[in-house]
Amino acid sequence: MPLCVYLKHCFGRCTGISFIDSTKIQVCHNRRISRHKVFQDLAARGKTSVDWFYGFKLHLVVNELGEILNMSLTPGNVDNRKPVTELLETLWGKVFGDRGYVSAKLATELLEEYGIEFFAKPKRNMKNKLMKLHDKLLSRKRSIVENVYDQLKNISQIEHSRHRSPVNFCANLLCGLIAYCHKPKKPTLHLDWLLPQSA
Repeated sequence: MPLCVYLKHCFGRCTGISFIDSTKIQVCHNRRISRHKVFQDLAARGKTSVDWFYGFKLHLVVNELGEILNMSLTPGNVDNRKPVTELLETLWGKVFGDRGYVSAKLATELLEEYGIEFFAKPKRNMKNKLMKLHDKLLSRKRSIVENVYDQLKNISQIEHSRHRSPVNFCANLLCGLIAYCHKPKKPTLHLDWLLPQSA
């Protein structure tokens, strides 16, 4: 609990431009799923765009400065869209996600209840919707979340298969997120071109 409270204290501030995405947190190799007992009643099988895995999903919302605004952890079989409302309820402005977040109902709900404009990349079999050039350019910058995940996994080591208890797993994950929040240099988008030009 103290780690959760401190992580919340380390979160960045919302700037009106946010990006949301999820990543797998695999807890064991697929060949050992049937023998795995540590997370037997907690983890679940999930599917990414690449392959299947057994574990959890980490959902993050970050701003254009690479600062974490909110996070959520779910079993691997939970739909990406399920925790979105809870993740964004304290934010404002525009939020950009990938194809896993496509939902007209979700976008309408966020706009009506929280005033958040939610943009998700349309699937290949869907018609493109008209977007402002400003929003279209921002939607192409979603890779900043993938850069954050890359640092969390390769530098902070939040994912490995040597956990011996759920408490150990949570402590490792929270400490990795806290360590990232204290990094002086984070993945950043240089959005000076969005600022109004002085006369």
